[in-house]
Amino acid sequence: MTHPARHAQWPALAAAAVTVVLWASAFVSIRSAGEAYSPGALALGRLLAGSLALGCVLLIRREGLPPRAAWPGIAVSGLLWFGVYMVVLNWGEQQVDAGTAAMVVNIGPVLIALLGARLLGEGLPPRLVAGMAVSFAGAVVVGLSMSGEGGASTLGVLLCLVAAVGYAGGVVAQKPALAHASALQVTAFGCLVGAVACLPFAGQLVRQAADAPVSATLNMVYLGVFPTALAFTTWAYALARTTAGRMGATTYAVPALVVLMSWLALDEVPGLLTLAGGALCLAGVAVSRSRGRGALRPGRVAEPVRERS
Repeated sequence: MTHPARHAQWPALAAAAVTVVLWASAFVSIRSAGEAYSPGALALGRLLAGSLALGCVLLIRREGLPPRAAWPGIAVSGLLWFGVYMVVLNWGEQQVDAGTAAMVVNIGPVLIALLGARLLGEGLPPRLVAGMAVSFAGAVVVGLSMSGEGGASTLGVLLCLVAAVGYAGGVVAQKPALAHASALQVTAFGCLVGAVACLPFAGQLVRQAADAPVSATLNMVYLGVFPTALAFTTWAYALARTTAGRMGATTYAVPALVVLMSWLALDEVPGLLTLAGGALCLAGVAVSRSRGRGALRPGRVAEPVRERS
C-alpha cells in the first residue's frame, strides 16, 4: 500500500530537480560571463541580480524579515555560500581546467554529509554512503576525461578546495535556519548578505560592465535570476524537507547534466569515458536517494515552516 508520506515527497524531489538543472546550466553562462568579468565582479553582479529578483518576490508575497532565530544560519550561509563560494570558485576556475575544478569541488557533498552527521545529528545511512561513493567516483571520471594538458595549478586546486568547504559549511548552516523561516526568506536574505560581503568588488563591476559585451552581461543577469534566485530557493525548499546529506548527494547529478547540456547547446561531443562518468554520477544519486524496506522518513530533521501566503 502506498503511504501518503511518499506522495508528499514529490514536491521536494521536483524542487531538487529544478535546482540541479539550473545549477548545471550555470556552467555554460559562467564560461561566457567570466571572459568579461573578474571573479569578484561576476559574483557581485550575480548576487545583486538575484537579490533584486528575490526582493520583488518577497514584496509580492508580503513576507517580512525572518525571525531572529533564523539569522545566525542565514548570516553564515550568506557569507560562506553566497559570498566566499561564488568568488573563490570563479577565481579557481580561472586557474585550473574545468575537469580539475569539478573533481575538487565535488568533495563538497561528502563534507556536507560528514558535517550533517556531526553537527545536525543526521546520521550516515549505508545507502547514502554507498551512493555518494559511486557518484564521487563518477565525478572523478568526468573530471579526468575533461582535464586539459597542464591545466592545474596549486593555487587553483586550493581555491577550489576552499570553495568546496564554503559550500558545505553554508549548506549545514542553512539547514537550522529553515526551521524558523521560509525557503524564500532564507534564500533572499542569504543572497543579500553575500552581496554585501562582495561590495568591495563594486568598482571592478562598474568598470568592467562599461566594456563588457551585452552577451556577457546578460549571462551574469541570468546567473542571478535563475541559478541563484530560483535555484537556491528551490534548494532551500527541498532542504527543509530532507537531510543535508541527501540534498548534497543530489548535486552529483550536476556533472552529468553539464555533459549533456554541453553536448546539446555547445556541440561538445563527450567521449565514452565522460559518458561513463556521468552515468556513474546519476546511478550514485539514485542509490543515495533510495530507502530500504521499512526505512523511516527523516523525522529527526526540523519540520519545515509553512510558506506564508
